[in-house]
Parts: sequence; structure tokens; C-alpha cells
Amino acid sequence: MAKQTINLKIAGRSYPFEIERGKEEIYRLAEREVNDYFTEIKKQNFTKWTDLDCISIAALKFAITDVAMRQSRHLGGEDVQRLEKLDEEIDSYLNTL
Repeated sequence: MAKQTINLKIAGRSYPFEIERGKEEIYRLAEREVNDYFTEIKKQNFTKWTDLDCISIAALKFAITDVAMRQSRHLGGEDVQRLEKLDEEIDSYLNTL
């Protein structure tokens, strides 16, 4: 399949990607979701947190969601519930700071 080059801006930095044609919309939606969550974390104004800290938490949140979806296909509900609880704990922690 033909390739195309796009630039995605995440947390204020631009990153070039070579992707398959027809997949740009997926990348743009993902870019928007990451930046939206990053902005949400930044608005909470954690005084000692750097942009790297905020993007790390955003990455963790998305990774938890991804793992939960994959695990739900292979494991019982108990493991998924533990991942969902961890996700809730992260949200709760962020809301109390």
C-alpha cells in the first residue's frame, strides 16, 4: 500500500510519521485524544509536574485502556475489573492533587 508522510503535534512538539494512505484520520483522532487528555492533566495545575510527567500519565491511561480491551478478549472479567479499578484510582489520584 502507498505511504504518505504526516506530522502530528503532541504536547506542543511535532513528530513526522510515514503511514499507509487511508489511515490519516485514525492518526489525527489519536493525536486529538492524546492532546485533549494532556491538556486536561495540565489544567489540574500540578505544580511540580513537567510536561513529561503529564504525557506519561496520559500514556499510562491509554495503555490501561488498551490492555483492558485486549485482556477482555482473552481473560475473565476479574482481570479487566482490576485494570478498570487501577484506571479509576489514577483518575481519583489526579483529582485529589
